Amino acid sequence: MPVEPLPESAFIAELRALSGRYWGTHPFHHRLHAGELDERGLRIWAANRWYYQSTLPRKDAAIIGNCPLPEIRRQWLDRIVYHDGTTAGDGGIERWLRLCTAVGLHRDEVLDERHVAPGVRFAVDAYVTFARTKPWWEAVASGLTEMFAGHLMQRRVADMLAHYSWIAREDLAYFTDRIDKVAGEGKDTLDIVVRHCVTREQQDRAIAALSFKCDVLWSMLDAIERAAR
Repeated sequence: MPVEPLPESAFIAELRALSGRYWGTHPFHHRLHAGELDERGLRIWAANRWYYQSTLPRKDAAIIGNCPLPEIRRQWLDRIVYHDGTTAGDGGIERWLRLCTAVGLHRDEVLDERHVAPGVRFAVDAYVTFARTKPWWEAVASGLTEMFAGHLMQRRVADMLAHYSWIAREDLAYFTDRIDKVAGEGKDTLDIVVRHCVTREQQDRAIAALSFKCDVLWSMLDAIERAAR
């Protein structure tokens, strides 16, 4: 006998209940926010996080490629444009590269990925593969970590300015520009997931997809923490 789908409020509550597994609770992020990282630790974090940022347009392109609904494709396209920019030297990836140079990295050593830890590469590549091989709505659900990101970004800007004197506010443009953007994206993503995950199986797979994404992010920080020792 088919299992009844969760009521919308219960489904949303199950998704939001995963907030405690978001990478904001990872010990490495606690150290980052407390000002306990040295310059080398900041550089390793920035270079490895760049690898994640650089793959997001490919992840989003995979979702678009798998989605048969033009209204979703149009809505999702903005995410690729946001990260890649509309011209060279623009976009979220470029703003992250600016942060990399602010912590003492040369642009070339970030772009050639020499500092990317194997564990980070494995986790990030697994996330892109997930988006390519799962149904589009399941891949969209994995991105619901956006729901948990806005407050963390606000705190990161304040804490990094307070503890790392060589970093200026303009160097943190990736975060300051994204705080409002991610709040809107999180709302839009949740709306898509709720509208299109209508069976209990789809709801359970959406919850599992978000859990998987939390595991990806946590695994990244585990690898970054080891590399920074």
